Amino acid sequence: MATENIDSPDTTVQTLRTVLTSENEPLARRFRALFSLKYLACLQPPTVKTLPAIQAIAAGFSSPSALLKHELAYCLGQTRNTDSLPFLLDVVKDTQEDTMCRHEAAEALGALGYESSLEVLKQLRDDKNESDVIRETCDIAVDRILWEQSEARKAEKLKPSDFTSIDPAPPMPLSAKEPSILELERALLDTSLPLFERYRAMFGLRDLASPPDLPTAKDAVESLAKGMKDPSALFRHEIAFVFGQLCHPASVPSLTETLSDLNEAGMVRHEAAEALGSLGDVEGVEDTLKKFLNDSEKVVRDSIIVALDMAEYEKSGEIEYAIVPDSAVPGA
Repeated sequence: MATENIDSPDTTVQTLRTVLTSENEPLARRFRALFSLKYLACLQPPTVKTLPAIQAIAAGFSSPSALLKHELAYCLGQTRNTDSLPFLLDVVKDTQEDTMCRHEAAEALGALGYESSLEVLKQLRDDKNESDVIRETCDIAVDRILWEQSEARKAEKLKPSDFTSIDPAPPMPLSAKEPSILELERALLDTSLPLFERYRAMFGLRDLASPPDLPTAKDAVESLAKGMKDPSALFRHEIAFVFGQLCHPASVPSLTETLSDLNEAGMVRHEAAEALGSLGDVEGVEDTLKKFLNDSEKVVRDSIIVALDMAEYEKSGEIEYAIVPDSAVPGA
């Protein structure tokens, strides 16, 4: 049955939008509504629900929750749709907005890959008054857009990924001699290299760790874990995100250490919490998460709520971490 016939776009999307934008709804339920909207917003080719879903996601930017808003930006960056651009540009240019949200908006603009974003991203990258996180994110986003539009990109052969996400950087290109884990680790940890190149090594290692029963998986995860000591909070947070994608038990010690470090940046600890949530069926993970339900940082507390919901989903065997539109009525 065609997606358009499941429900009219105004009722499906409006119901999900109501859940997403209601401050009275539990945060975990709002996240599930968001991922339902993301599914509709990312459909290719676009449907009658696409633009309303993008607008519904963007409506969530009125929330005070930095965690929710950063996730909204991520989802808009996955849509491959120019309709997402103005919302993301507004967020990244708003110096009053939370740094984590602005970072995610910049990364999302890089994921969308449109040259029209370059001017704003370059200005922020070169602005000495901006935080390191914003400048570094914009640096990677600029390089990603330039790579996307380059002739060199057309000549590159990339290994098919197990992941459908549009990443901040592609993995290293395939060549006659495939780089070893040691070579990728060396590039990952080399702070003299451009961040874009180091991210390419990061995603190359990720692809050597999936599926988890690959002979290279455990060693690749352990190489990635070394990046959790990097001086860049942005870099550390991205490795935690990758661990969340991989769901490999070998990442649990590193993620637990990161979440438990009260001196670590909130954006890194939050990502570690959510990554642990995706590993919720691993013994001891839920108990670890529960220790931080009353953490002093709101973004960490919120992440724990979402992570525990994700952990419950992992154990339940549900097919999708989302709300089925028919059951999305508030209070249902």
